[in-house]
Amino acid sequence: MSQELERVYTINLGKVKLSQSQHRAVRAINMIREFARHHMKVQEIKIEEELAHLIWSKGIRSPPRKVRVRMTKTDDGYILVSQYTEEVEYEVTSKKDTKKIDDKVEAPKKETPSKEAPKKETPAKEAPKKETPAKEAPKKK
Repeated sequence: MSQELERVYTINLGKVKLSQSQHRAVRAINMIREFARHHMKVQEIKIEEELAHLIWSKGIRSPPRKVRVRMTKTDDGYILVSQYTEEVEYEVTSKKDTKKIDDKVEAPKKETPSKEAPKKETPAKEAPKKETPAKEAPKKK
């Protein structure tokens, strides 16, 4: 085989919860192996260390419910199961190419008439404030 076969799957590990709490992570690893055998039609399965660390990350009792994996069929005749990391290529568009989208919801109208330009208010000079003596509360005996 000169060409490698590669597929991405999301494996549901919900049935792991049916087993005893001390065997859940082990059963999750076995379920991944069985899934790979069934879908890739090869008996020899190798699970990458990174994926195993993901399964065991929260301990033996609580493995993840779903795992996204990449299965690669190698030239040596075995399946390598690894954690799927998404490689996204972003396309940069210039500001001229982007279209302006107007919101369908209109902003509430202000009370100022829209035809006339709003007048600028000049700040009035404030008179100096006189200090008023604070009233004292009557003393209780």
